[in-house]
Amino acid sequence: MEKMQKNFLYRNLANVTSILGVLPLVLLFLDDGYRYVIPLIIFNNVMDDLDGVLAGKLNIRSRFGADLDNVCDAVAHVALALAVGAHFGGMILIASAIAAGSVIIRATSRLNPEAVSGGGSPTNELMRHLLFILLLEQPLGFEPGSLLIPLFLLHTISMLVPYKMPALIRGWSKSVIAIGTVNVTLIAAWLIPSATLFIAGAFVVTYMYSFIVEGARWLRRSE
Repeated sequence: MEKMQKNFLYRNLANVTSILGVLPLVLLFLDDGYRYVIPLIIFNNVMDDLDGVLAGKLNIRSRFGADLDNVCDAVAHVALALAVGAHFGGMILIASAIAAGSVIIRATSRLNPEAVSGGGSPTNELMRHLLFILLLEQPLGFEPGSLLIPLFLLHTISMLVPYKMPALIRGWSKSVIAIGTVNVTLIAAWLIPSATLFIAGAFVVTYMYSFIVEGARWLRRSE
C-alpha cells in the first residue's frame, strides 16, 4: 500500500505543482489583496514552469496533466488580469475582462487533443508584461491606464492569432537552466529596480517582433 501511495504521489507531482500555483491566489480576495498581485504573478509563473519541468524530467507527462495545466493557467491568469482591472476600474476593467475572455478561449481550445497547437502568444506572456507595467509605474511615474488598456487589447488579439510566435524569450528557453534563468530574471526585475526597464524591454521587443513580423509572414502565405 505504501509503495502504491508513493507511486501515486510521484505520478501526480507535476499536477500538484500546477494546483499549488493557483491556490495562493485566494489572497486576492482579501481587503488589501491587490498588494499581493506582483509576487503572485511571479509565483504563478515559477510554478507553471516548474510543473512542466517536473513532468518532463520525471517522465510523468499525461493528457490529464496537460489539460490540468491549461485549466490552472486559465484560472490564475483570469483572476490576476481581473484583479488588476478591478483595482484601476473603468475602461481598464473592461479591457481586462476582454483579455480574460481570450485567456478562456485559448485555454479551452488547447483542451482539444485534435487541435493544432503552437499558435498565438502564451497567456503567461500577458502576465509578464502586466508585471513589468506594475513594476515600472512608480520608478517612471506614468499613469498605468495609458499602457494597461492597449496591453490587454493587444494580448486579446495575440493570444488567438493562428500563427506561431517563436521569437519570445520564454519560447527560446527549452533547458531547465534556461527556464530557471527566465524566472530568476523576473525576480530580479522585481527586486532590482535599476534592471527592470532593461528586462522589460527585452521581453516586449521580442514579443512585438514575433507578433508583427510573424504576422506579416502569415499574411503573405495566406494570399
